[in-house]
Amino acid sequence: MSAESFAHAAEALRQGDRDRYLSTLVLTGDKRDAVTALYAFNADVASIRSRVSDPAPGEIRLQWWSDALDGEGHGTIRQNPVADALLDTIGRYNIPAGTLLRLIGARRFDLYDDPMPDLQTFEGYAGETVSTLYQLAAMILNDGETIETGDAAGHLGVAHALIGHLRAFGYTSSQGRIMLPWSIFEANGVREGEIFARTESEGLHEALGQLTEIAGEHLQKAEQAIALLPAKLKPAFALVAILKPQLAGLSRRKTTIFTPAVDEPDWRKILRLSWWGISSGR
Repeated sequence: MSAESFAHAAEALRQGDRDRYLSTLVLTGDKRDAVTALYAFNADVASIRSRVSDPAPGEIRLQWWSDALDGEGHGTIRQNPVADALLDTIGRYNIPAGTLLRLIGARRFDLYDDPMPDLQTFEGYAGETVSTLYQLAAMILNDGETIETGDAAGHLGVAHALIGHLRAFGYTSSQGRIMLPWSIFEANGVREGEIFARTESEGLHEALGQLTEIAGEHLQKAEQAIALLPAKLKPAFALVAILKPQLAGLSRRKTTIFTPAVDEPDWRKILRLSWWGISSGR
């Protein structure tokens, strides 16, 4: 383990997942390094689909991470600075490797073009890939002791995943993928071909509107749960300060639903995070 590995992880996160990187700025010291390492690992795994030409090399990369967490080839694996930082974090804060292995397993869905079947499946996927990160970040802030965050991690993870995929709807559909619950589109009379042809329809707008409402409900429940947490754990959920305006932007967007969502500049997000930290009483 070295300070250079954590510095590399921070840069990888800054490049690969800007919002999560900004959310770590509310943390300090070793805990910031640890959460950053966790998020940098996730950024690498989440971006595999965009870096490979077909599922086979993606499966190989996921297996590489699985082997790293299973303890195979640590000498070689620690030459990867993100893996080095993550393994140090796992050891220092008692992070259960099994939880990260389940995250990797859930990310296999990303490699293929099967549509997300329904809301229940999506919520399970969000739980393994997003809620897990909030739970583990809270565990790090609790000095490695397991902590039950109740509905905070669960609801915020689903809201985060829904908002992210709603904002990226045009991009993922251009890849021939449907990452939002297909059953909701189907119930509104939407056909796959319409989505892939970037054809707007009343049914498509209705389906996306329903999903936006569901995201809002989860976000509201998450905020209520976060308010009840001990002050030292709240920074693990700071991303809520960025997600709220992103959700509001989806509700009032005036451009085509296939156009990339407008993002706020970093300075405004940092102000939101700072103000959230003050107003949440941490």
